[in-house]
Amino acid sequence: MYDLIIIGAGPAGLTAGLYCGRYKLNTLILEKVSCGGQIVLSSGIENFPGFPGGISTQELIERFKKQVDLLGVNIVSEEVSAIEKGSGNYLVRTESNIYPVKTIIIACGALPQRLGVKGEEVLIGRGVSYCATCDGPLFKNKEIVVVGGGDKALEEAIFLTKYAKKVTIIHRRKEFRAAGVLQDKAKNNHGIEFIMDTVVEEISGENKVEKIKIKDIIKNTKSELACQGVFIFAGITPGTGFLKNQLNLNQLGFIITDENLKTSLEGVFACGDCRQKELYQVINACSEGAEAAYAAQKYLLEKK
Repeated sequence: MYDLIIIGAGPAGLTAGLYCGRYKLNTLILEKVSCGGQIVLSSGIENFPGFPGGISTQELIERFKKQVDLLGVNIVSEEVSAIEKGSGNYLVRTESNIYPVKTIIIACGALPQRLGVKGEEVLIGRGVSYCATCDGPLFKNKEIVVVGGGDKALEEAIFLTKYAKKVTIIHRRKEFRAAGVLQDKAKNNHGIEFIMDTVVEEISGENKVEKIKIKDIIKNTKSELACQGVFIFAGITPGTGFLKNQLNLNQLGFIITDENLKTSLEGVFACGDCRQKELYQVINACSEGAEAAYAAQKYLLEKK
């Protein structure tokens, strides 16, 4: 019987594990792929406090893991398939095991939606990015493309003009879905150009992004556009598929919590990018991990 199981080993889950280890809770972390979460899609992070000049994402995650390891918290590579209510506790099911546990922290994260075009996967971290705040400073004086037409795409495109020589927004429709205020800001920004009714069909380059192939879906014509970076904002998908009909999710599948990170299930908390919220950054994922751990240990103390 575990005191607590953390589902996910991204920054939120690992921070929760760190705090739970310090609280001397018998804790297990379950991670279906590898530690790191969305952060591993970027080669480095420049806005994490304490690391002027930045730090590689791999090194940062290794440091997180080392802290957790030193506290005796185990990380097991297993994918959770369901959470079930047991007799006075919960059962966490994976393909190969059933773990009885008193309380749970869900930190299963989210993943950016891919375009699914040729060259995208190969060039992730080599010009293809899903986070302007993380990678924008790496593209100083370069020509970059932003793909998308929602609030996030326009917000990030405006942000990227602080660094890039030119930002070109490519959108598959004639009109943007973003708020009117954001559209006005983007259209009045001289560092941004627009290509509408167009889709990206391929991203290419030898060892890094060099150009993209695009298609005008109205004229049915194809062309190439030289660039050194492609930022894709087609939305993010939370890894909450295993939670359907088990707790309250919003229409997009993000977990709804209260201000103390409690979910609709008693004794189950959520933190990080799987939560319904506004800001998706490593720093606030870590903060939520600490909050969730505190809430979980408080819950366990009250149950005694």
